[in-house]
Amino acid sequence: MNTLLVTSTQDSTGKTAVTLALGLLAQERGLDVGYMKPKGTRLQSNVGKTLDQDPMLARELLGLDAEMHQMEPIVYSPTFVEGAIRGQESGDELAEIVRENYDQLAADKDLMLVEGAGRYTTGGIIDLTDPEIADLLDAGVVLVADYTQPGDIDEVLAAADDIGDRLVGVLFNRVSDSVYDELETEVVPFLENRGVDVLGVLPRKRELAGITVNDLAKDLGADVATNVPTDAFVERFLVGAMGGDAALRYFRRTKDAAVITGGDRSEIHTAALEAPGVKALILTGGHRPPAAVLGKAEEKGVPVLLVNADTMSVVDRAEELIHSGRTRDEETVGLLRDLLFEHADVDALVPAAAADDDE
Repeated sequence: MNTLLVTSTQDSTGKTAVTLALGLLAQERGLDVGYMKPKGTRLQSNVGKTLDQDPMLARELLGLDAEMHQMEPIVYSPTFVEGAIRGQESGDELAEIVRENYDQLAADKDLMLVEGAGRYTTGGIIDLTDPEIADLLDAGVVLVADYTQPGDIDEVLAAADDIGDRLVGVLFNRVSDSVYDELETEVVPFLENRGVDVLGVLPRKRELAGITVNDLAKDLGADVATNVPTDAFVERFLVGAMGGDAALRYFRRTKDAAVITGGDRSEIHTAALEAPGVKALILTGGHRPPAAVLGKAEEKGVPVLLVNADTMSVVDRAEELIHSGRTRDEETVGLLRDLLFEHADVDALVPAAAADDDE
């Protein structure tokens, strides 16, 4: 039995989908796969009363029957972190709990997949960062990273240095067309000359990068005030808080965006509808815009979503959805499985990690 720990340079790199997609590929090759996320960070309450959603998805997609408390032995909530600072948690005791649960989950498995929490440094407060957990569980490490500019490689090299000899390699995810060739022809050789293997470069896919307006409306509990299609993808949010002219200049510099503003800010609504990159208006505070605004929105084919909550609450929720909420589901994992198969050295991952114990 062998173990791979999948970690990342920063939050929201697609680590969960990569981990589970590797699990699917391993199962397709006849391997019995287990899963664990020692530090649950994707919680719905500060005290961690709601369990991390990632192990739930893993149990469903990989057909596992393990108990949630085994798959997620540490609920790494803000309340937990505060307690650790006050000396209420013992790193040694927590390490033993992780190890005991891991041993139970790993019994009779060909491959154990261990998902890191947030970024690779998460857990330092209890001496259980991802590199430290890799040492604890004798795991190889796959580092998932984004790439938008050459400066991003500083973080990759720093992580590689911290992980050390356990690093199997780096997997770049969600790489846009504008930097794809640069990454493959210049950055990858540079890293490999520095002794850092690159396992793959996965191209950015719109289906994995954003959320449809329809799904956004459902998750926000919004009423759709227009009769236009809601299948456009939104990848970013803009807050309309300035005057009309300034807003128009601001909105015109973006694409695939939703504008979030108060329902009583008709000058912002009008400016947003003039910008071709705005795919939806999200109006807060329970205010319905003037009929002229709704008419223009329908003419432009831009959905208008009405939400009762205040602007900043909606912004926080919308950003959470973009970065994590809707990007982890069965369809997403299936798409990542195909991208890994086509663009990554899967043979360097699955067979190497699941070499027969009787060799």
